[in-house]
Amino acid sequence: MNTNTNDTLSKFWFIVSNAVPPIGFFLFFRHRSQYPNKARRALTSGLIGVPIAILMGYIINTYILK
Repeated sequence: MNTNTNDTLSKFWFIVSNAVPPIGFFLFFRHRSQYPNKARRALTSGLIGVPIAILMGYIINTYILK
């Protein structure tokens, strides 16, 4: 049984993995066996960051870099 109490993703890494989704995916694969809750939160943040990145890329290309 895992007795580690460090099974939460810090706010910093949550924000970074949301802003840069590949980091969230990397954190998921790095922590998936030892820290499952941390890995799940990193994966969720990365998956949420993908549509946000696509939307922001569209907005920047269409309206700002016009």
